[in-house]
Amino acid sequence: MALMPVEEALALLLSTAAPLDAEDVALAEAAGRVLASPVIARRTTPGADVSAMDGYAVRAQDVSSVPTTLELIGESAAGRPFAGRVEPGTTVRIFTGAVLPEGADAIIIQEDTRRDGSAITLIEPATQGRHIRRAGGDFAAGETLLPQGHRLRARDLALVAAGDVDTVSVARRPRVALLSTGDELVRPGTGASAHQVIVSNLYSVAALALAAGALVTDLGILPDTMEATQAGVRAALDGGFDVLVTTGGASVGDHDLIAPALTAQGVALAVHKIALRPGKPLMFGRSAATHTQVLGLPGNPVSAHVCALLFLVPLIKALQGLAVPAHPELEPARLAANVKANEQRMDFQRAEIVGRAEGVPLVRALPVQDSSMLRNLARADVLLVRRPHAPAAEAGEMCEILRLED
Repeated sequence: MALMPVEEALALLLSTAAPLDAEDVALAEAAGRVLASPVIARRTTPGADVSAMDGYAVRAQDVSSVPTTLELIGESAAGRPFAGRVEPGTTVRIFTGAVLPEGADAIIIQEDTRRDGSAITLIEPATQGRHIRRAGGDFAAGETLLPQGHRLRARDLALVAAGDVDTVSVARRPRVALLSTGDELVRPGTGASAHQVIVSNLYSVAALALAAGALVTDLGILPDTMEATQAGVRAALDGGFDVLVTTGGASVGDHDLIAPALTAQGVALAVHKIALRPGKPLMFGRSAATHTQVLGLPGNPVSAHVCALLFLVPLIKALQGLAVPAHPELEPARLAANVKANEQRMDFQRAEIVGRAEGVPLVRALPVQDSSMLRNLARADVLLVRRPHAPAAEAGEMCEILRLED
């Protein structure tokens, strides 16, 4: 079977990822959620002309030449506007954020004044409109503050709140189930013996899924029997999950049972081998009965992490309605050391950023690229991407990188 290119595999995976249903959530719980509908402002902000400085509200024509003295007739503070009108020869003490009194059209900052009781001497000429924030200067009622498909960041919450919106419509969080397979696997902290392997990829894959906006459920570790594997797959498919992620058992050995178990449970596997290093034994498909997306990751912890970054994270984002390109989002960089020619698989090498050169990161591949070495994965800043059949390249040449974390 020919290996499928990474871009083709990602496009195929995303082609079946329709956004999930919408739900309304309180603004206090909306951070990181993806808008299912635009946010429309319910009020104009500022709601009136307000002062941008502490000082005195005046009629500019009264302060065309200085020094000049005006009569203080009141005060306007934030939340407590002056009820009267600024008439010729008068002024109102005003504070930042306070409503501009009727009749006034300029602010003189307090540093440019002298006060003697109710007599205010102004020593700086006024300019009409100076130090005034106009009504609607930020946005008006009825304006779109944020579009559908936007992921809410901390600063977005302030904007939405200022628009008098306390509830937003967002895409439901994808429900992701994680299922590990392998007789050799044990949990960390249980005292593994020499012939056992601590299940580590579960934690990195779960963290990537959570950061992308998913709700994650750990369904445990299955033994290497067809009966147990089919039972675990069946329970996962019937569990109301949007995505089932399996780790391990994705290759073609005698103990690699995930593919036949999925097929037996009605999952049509679209892909089984990807032209990718690390991570060739990767598969995905969809359950015809439950519409659950299934992603089978390699059991190798580095391969599982790279494949989750390339395929699971975009899938979770697409299910929330985010616009996701059907190709890895690569950045330009420069090589800090020579690299060898690449073969037919797209290679994602763990690499460090060692500086900057001509405005882009300067990167160097770590010396050991064995896909079982987790220390180098933790040490790396980025993945240095080598295209299929890329020729050898020298230090200083341009290259492409993929960030390891969002």
